[in-house]
Amino acid sequence: MKLDSHATTPERTRTLGFLLLDNFTLISLATAIEPLRMANQLAGRELYRWYTLSIDGLPVKASDGLQVAPDVAVSVPLSLDMVIVCGGVGPSRSVQREHIAWLQSQARLSRHLGAICTGSWALAKAGLLDGYEASVHWECLAAMQEAYPRVILTPRLFSIDRDRASSSGGTAPLDMMLTLIGRHHGRGLAAGISEMFICDRVRGENDHQRVPLKHVLGTTQPKLLEIVALMEANLEEPIGLDELADYVDLSRRQLERLFQKYLNCAPSRYYLKLRLTRARQLLKQTSFSIIDVASACGFVSTPHFSKCYREFFGMPPRDERGTLDLSPIPATQDAAALLKSAAFEPLAQGPVSSAKAALDQARGEPTYASVRIKR
Repeated sequence: MKLDSHATTPERTRTLGFLLLDNFTLISLATAIEPLRMANQLAGRELYRWYTLSIDGLPVKASDGLQVAPDVAVSVPLSLDMVIVCGGVGPSRSVQREHIAWLQSQARLSRHLGAICTGSWALAKAGLLDGYEASVHWECLAAMQEAYPRVILTPRLFSIDRDRASSSGGTAPLDMMLTLIGRHHGRGLAAGISEMFICDRVRGENDHQRVPLKHVLGTTQPKLLEIVALMEANLEEPIGLDELADYVDLSRRQLERLFQKYLNCAPSRYYLKLRLTRARQLLKQTSFSIIDVASACGFVSTPHFSKCYREFFGMPPRDERGTLDLSPIPATQDAAALLKSAAFEPLAQGPVSSAKAALDQARGEPTYASVRIKR
């Protein structure tokens, strides 16, 4: 694999610190760090280095019970370009005063700040997300919005706003890091990393989390939840509204009132949204023809499908398939400045980054230095 890539910013080693909160999710940490390791391997040099941090330097237990020994305590001076808070289960309990004080000190040093999974809660509690767009795992979305109304929370998978970057949980940090790497070193490197991780598509900032409806409504509307579940299970052969209403012993008028009151739209519109969202997934993630996608999502004709798709997403299905989230994102001054700070100054004495050891070990891999970063 030989790919050329055009660097978008002057090449240098960027250093990131990952602050581990109690009960952080291990998958989110891994999907944030692994793209950095692979960037170094494919470039054949240390584009990134990273350290894991805790308040006292002692092991931190992840949500799955595994303990991770951090590289250093936060008291050890490091020249960091960015600090990323790694959250997980129960962020309101995991964030301590010491975390808040240290994060605020990093902000005073003009460090760029980020968060994965529920790590945004810590930044918000420290007052470091006021006026910023931010993402957080959907389980935490409603509670965080209520607790920190000055934060502009979005349901997107990840958000990059000036010197802040935050992602939801699971594998979403992978998409955020690939986007950042693409901005730093071009689409070739990001595409190479995606290929190595067998990742069919890099999701972009406009992709949303799928927030379960039961999380939005709670248990107060069981009939509405049942109707939506029926819709989701019958996308290829849509069920008529009268039949849906009969399933849950409601009149059609009552059904329409429920949707209007709790989902702010007509049931037919909601059903159409489910089918079109599924169609978009198929277009982006499979090689199905547009005709097959239309049929799989309950549309009787391709022209009707294309018309509905254009009206809903603002582009025809064929253009959707042609869009690639790996393409370089037009950088505003703020976006181009993300992770950009003074050049890295190595410590005379201090911890050794695991990035160097990983890079040395990768020298025997056939993909080592397979993506050329042009100066």
